[in-house]
Amino acid sequence: MYPSAGALREGCDNPGLRCRFSLGGKNVEVPAEVEGGGIIACKAPKKSEFGECDGPAVVEVYDGDVLVLTDEYLFRKPLLADEKPTLSSSPSSGRDFGARKGESTRDYLKREYSALKPFVIISSSYLLFTITDGAVRMIVLLHAYTKGFDSFQVAIMFSLYELAGVVTNLLAGIMGARWGIKSTLISGLTMQLAGLGMLFGWQDDWNQAQAIIYVTAAQTLCGIAKDLTKLGGKTVTKLVTPDEKHGRLFKLVSFITGFKNSLKGAGYFLGAALVSISYYLALGVLCGLILLALPWALIGLSADLGKTSSKGIKFSDIFSKNQRLNYLSLARFFLFGSRDLWFEVPLPFFLRQWVGLSRSVVGAFLAVWIIVYGQVQSWSPQLILKPLHQTPPNKMTAALWAIINTSCPIFLGFFLQFSPIFDTAAVDKGAMLAVISVGLVAFAIIFAVNSSVHSYLVVRYSEGNKLATNVGFYYMSNAAGRLVGTLVSGAMYTYVGSTVVYGFASCFWLSLASLVIATVITLFIKDDSKGISCGPCLHCLDPAVEEDAGGEVVEMA
Repeated sequence: MYPSAGALREGCDNPGLRCRFSLGGKNVEVPAEVEGGGIIACKAPKKSEFGECDGPAVVEVYDGDVLVLTDEYLFRKPLLADEKPTLSSSPSSGRDFGARKGESTRDYLKREYSALKPFVIISSSYLLFTITDGAVRMIVLLHAYTKGFDSFQVAIMFSLYELAGVVTNLLAGIMGARWGIKSTLISGLTMQLAGLGMLFGWQDDWNQAQAIIYVTAAQTLCGIAKDLTKLGGKTVTKLVTPDEKHGRLFKLVSFITGFKNSLKGAGYFLGAALVSISYYLALGVLCGLILLALPWALIGLSADLGKTSSKGIKFSDIFSKNQRLNYLSLARFFLFGSRDLWFEVPLPFFLRQWVGLSRSVVGAFLAVWIIVYGQVQSWSPQLILKPLHQTPPNKMTAALWAIINTSCPIFLGFFLQFSPIFDTAAVDKGAMLAVISVGLVAFAIIFAVNSSVHSYLVVRYSEGNKLATNVGFYYMSNAAGRLVGTLVSGAMYTYVGSTVVYGFASCFWLSLASLVIATVITLFIKDDSKGISCGPCLHCLDPAVEEDAGGEVVEMA
């Protein structure tokens, strides 16, 4: 059975929980200890115990022992008496424990179904919504292009969509606590249905001002819908995860995250393909997807899921007083601004207007980019950061990948502004697509790694009792960056330079400036883990080593 804090205090020689730290091919095991407040902890060994190779520690724990990583310790609070699992005597195989002791198969399956049903319903609804979210952007953008709107006018149509994201993310913590996940999910799906319904009313005989006002209002509903639905998708995993099921659900969440990004890319392609056939058919299919998700949310979820007492929550609590999180949020603003300064509006316009691609091909191009970005973001900890020994990441990891990312806008801005390939519209399509594809795929991969590092750091820097409001504040900055990037890019593409090529190039030069600013801001974060590795035994910057009463302590950067 899992050792109790009391047993450890009594001096049990073999508490049952041991942590294995691996470095340079050498393993060191340390037993659990008891810290203040009854927290069971494993203290990192000294570097000298690993031999000559100097690098970050990789932690392995025995079956089922889910531990939380901090700068200095791995720790967990003891489970309740009826939740204590049996420990394996061998290293973790990655499996879960199954039925508890004395639990019948029927009770076990009932408990499993009860625990996973909200996750399945909310995740499925979120995935279906994600398809419509990507599709409706392509439908509006390409339909507006066909009607003769310029890129800045289309950017205005999306402006309140992004502004709604800023406000909704800012209020997300309080909304979730007061309403519960079921209410926010149903509200989000209903608003998406209303926004899509409004788009059916877009009339051909309206002047441009009337159309911009009407479509912007419809997109505002879609923007609120997105973040209300996302609130459930981002929080349900925490609420329905039993303490002994972290291993399996972590893998499931990783799969869902990658799948969600892939489906958003599929939505871009679906929207572009359907609007090529019929504008009204495209909207009808999206409404059908939302109607498919609504009944399950209505009948399959408890109204109390995620609902907590909102007493004591103040509006001022939404704004973070955490200095590290404030700097990270500001860096996130410029990081995502660097992407949307060229992606949301200028890229599809340029592919249609200058390269001469059809609507469905433009949709496919953007879809592939989003899928690549999403999949790399999902797998970057295992495939990129772990081999480089940059896990868990710190501020220096974020700064390094932001600097690397600057190579992409430099490459694209230079070719657009100075290469003869882009001198004449729709002449050398193959060369144009080759240059754009190389630059944008590289941007997708590097940006995805940077984004995944940021997603980890926001949780690490957040205060435990204010996690929801802290994360909401952080993603508000994310939405604000997209809003500013979308509006500025639309104006620059339309009005800068004698041709759209120069306007498109200016978007990448501004993207470069935004990445540099994000890097500088990141360096101001007060993060104790200052080192960064570039391989098993190679440090770009040595990690900090702190002294305490017990001597040297390893910083696991």
